[in-house]
Amino acid sequence: MTPPPAPAAARIDLHTHSTASDGTLTPAELVRAAADAGLDVLAITDHDTTDGWAPAVAALPPGLTLVRGAEISCRWYATEPAVALHLLAYLFDPEEPELVAELARVRAAREVRGERIVELLRADGIDVSWPEILARAAGGTVGRPHIAQALIRAGLVATTTEAFGAAWLGERYRLPKADIDVFRAVRLVRAAGGVPVFAHPRASRRGPIVSDELIIELAAAGLAGLEADHEDHSPAERAHVRGLAAELGLFVTGSSDFHGTHKTVRLGAFTTAVEAYERIVADATGVTPVAST
Repeated sequence: MTPPPAPAAARIDLHTHSTASDGTLTPAELVRAAADAGLDVLAITDHDTTDGWAPAVAALPPGLTLVRGAEISCRWYATEPAVALHLLAYLFDPEEPELVAELARVRAAREVRGERIVELLRADGIDVSWPEILARAAGGTVGRPHIAQALIRAGLVATTTEAFGAAWLGERYRLPKADIDVFRAVRLVRAAGGVPVFAHPRASRRGPIVSDELIIELAAAGLAGLEADHEDHSPAERAHVRGLAAELGLFVTGSSDFHGTHKTVRLGAFTTAVEAYERIVADATGVTPVAST
């Protein structure tokens, strides 16, 4: 069934996380919080998983439209060291075999990496427990924020931001994981009927970023949009992303990248224009947005 068009003044947040990955709200809590925040359209984009889709749909409150998606862990391997980047994938078929297999592989790699990080911490006398971290993840895709919470509980850091600093998970205890080659990820999302968007492409405060030349190549390979308005982009970086998107004929999105209490940003802090949302819906052939009745 085709969802109703978004109203002209709709508030649209296309990048959020639940406990299906590293957010602190369950999928049901997330959609209710989105409605309470005055959003009209919300995308659930947990890391490398679609496990939050069904419970989010089941709890969808009146007046909210849900875009089902995922944030895919990718890497550009043409440089040394390889550069990590994230791809937001919207409205793809969650049963497309190749994509399902790759997402499962990345989730397994995340778990292996998490356990290795904990081993490094424990070797330095830091009392964190991998079984406890797994238990608190409650079946969600394990990420560094879960380990950051363990460091907070141990009284070693005060915030997730501090835990992601160079002395901890940002450098000293940071390990790579086996991500998907970004060009392969774009192809897989397209093959599954989805719409791929580059998440926070100029967020230099997070670490190394890729060149505009790579984004040009990705656009030729099927990339549809760029996330411009994001808390990790400076005003100059947002302007750069918008200019590049205009040159390439890509749409731009804005979103909160909400993680609950793991981050300070709130739902709807940044939003996407209705025109960009409509391009995503028109381009997708995997699944459709779900509107509450």
